[in-house]
Amino acid sequence: MSIVTLDKLTKFYERGQVPAADAVSLEVRHGEFMVLLGPSGCGKTTTLRMIAGLEPISSGTLSIDGRVVNNVPAKDRDIAMVFQSYALYPHMSVADNLAFGLKRRSVERAEIARRVAAVADTLGLAGLLDRKPHALSGGQRQRVALGRAIVRDPKVFLFDEPLSNLDASLRVSTRGEIGKLHRRLGATMIYVTHDQVEAMTLGQRICIMNGGRIVQVGAPLEVYKRPANTFVASFLGNPPMNLLPARVRKANGPLLVELGQHSLELAAPRYPALTAGSEVTLGIRPENIATAANAAQGGRFASIEAEIVQIEALGAESIVSARIPGVASELLARLGPDPDAALGERRALLLDRHAIHLFDAAGVRLARHDAVA
Repeated sequence: MSIVTLDKLTKFYERGQVPAADAVSLEVRHGEFMVLLGPSGCGKTTTLRMIAGLEPISSGTLSIDGRVVNNVPAKDRDIAMVFQSYALYPHMSVADNLAFGLKRRSVERAEIARRVAAVADTLGLAGLLDRKPHALSGGQRQRVALGRAIVRDPKVFLFDEPLSNLDASLRVSTRGEIGKLHRRLGATMIYVTHDQVEAMTLGQRICIMNGGRIVQVGAPLEVYKRPANTFVASFLGNPPMNLLPARVRKANGPLLVELGQHSLELAAPRYPALTAGSEVTLGIRPENIATAANAAQGGRFASIEAEIVQIEALGAESIVSARIPGVASELLARLGPDPDAALGERRALLLDRHAIHLFDAAGVRLARHDAVA
């Protein structure tokens, strides 16, 4: 079993007033692919480095398979780390780079040769073993860095933004290789990134961090569809969730919410905490907005009138920006390749009532009662 448990893990840097990681508590299950996701400075890399033993822990407990490792040196934690920079030895061949860690651990030559050959075959490096890093492409160098970690057969793999230095096409292909690798090895992996696409496609669970704290942990679609607060709602999604200021007009019976000059009825779900006059933030993702031409009619949709101020035609889809009378923020809608909208026209946009979220004044998502949230 390779279970990593963080219990109120905290890190203060010298003379720091605010912790870089603040009471981080998380359990990474055996064989799980956990992604730490968040903006720069949110504490995700600091947390990873504490797990690796590269940063001393200010307070809290770190356990691997039930063994507290706070004071265990990095070399004795049986963890392999893949960095953003490839960190390959330039004077060594691919084979020697792959074998270096095993040689330092005095592994027998025959076993080293077996492991290096197996990893090279798995990662498509068999024909490159005699090359030096300068003769490799960026994607090949990253595969060597991955192979150097795999060949050790550690308890836990740690990835610190390993794809950041690759171009767009290589990021996609290497991301796929990492996903296949996890499925093949079944190993415990913790992966740090600021890229939500990497998080959504690789992670079995995502731990979203902000300001040194954990904001939400869950399966990718769970955190996407049910964000805990406005930060998660705005961080996940491209374009992100629309977050619009609104006011509760009627809380008893069908819920009526004022959005600019419109009143929207949110009939099915009930929000016991809301009263008439409550200030809320209404959230809806761009893909949950349609026009009459590309939406089924019926009670599922609430109609609002808005002015089309921008259309971005992307081929397979169009991103439409619209201005709602009385609302400062523009509304973004993800429509099909034929958006059925023209720049400057005023037209009806349909909001899926079932996909509308409400957040309180503190930005926390309000739980619905007697409804699937």
